[in-house]
Amino acid sequence: MNDIVTIDGPAGSGKSTVSRMLASKIRCSYLDTGAMYRAVALAAQRGGVDLHDGPALGDLCRALDLWFDAHKDPPRLMLGPEDISGLIRTPEMDMLSSAVSAVREVREAMADLQRRMGQEGRFVAEGRDMGTVVFPAARFKFYLTASLEARAERRFRERVARGERVVWEDVARELKIRDDQDRLRTLSPLKPAPDAVVIDSTGLTAEGVVQEMVQHIQGEQGTRPAFNP
Repeated sequence: MNDIVTIDGPAGSGKSTVSRMLASKIRCSYLDTGAMYRAVALAAQRGGVDLHDGPALGDLCRALDLWFDAHKDPPRLMLGPEDISGLIRTPEMDMLSSAVSAVREVREAMADLQRRMGQEGRFVAEGRDMGTVVFPAARFKFYLTASLEARAERRFRERVARGERVVWEDVARELKIRDDQDRLRTLSPLKPAPDAVVIDSTGLTAEGVVQEMVQHIQGEQGTRPAFNP
């Protein structure tokens, strides 16, 4: 676990951007676990699988050929030979992925896959339970948060940049629903690990957040360096 950095936090907190930047800075691979749950939601929708049918969803997860094409920047999520990176970035997949991620069989199957990926090298693992459930022994853990307003503004700009016609208030409302789903679910609820470093990114740039993380990693490595930015 010396080669794993976990970054958890709510939607819109900047996890994806920061995780990619940090991974590049400390020369690690980037593991976008949130995208993996979105892929499950997409596959379930395509296959007509009931989102409340745990065993069927578990079977679906174990049959998925999910992998990241790390030769692209940012890495692309592949479902077999198909690049689904764009297909999973929709408001519908936001909600569906939150629903499937609350299913025990899905989380167990995905956690197993994520741990296997984590054994293959040095990773910055981004998600909602990386430091609490999937990699609890990771040496460096961060929890990235921000105000709802700041997160809504970021998500609003992302969607406008993709050419979507959206209303800021709708984006904020969707984020609040997603927050409640993630925080209040019984299985692996969204929360900081007890030993995680909590960073509020409301007034920070992505570069500023990465700088704080790097400083913490450098300060804590001591005589057992794992990462050398």
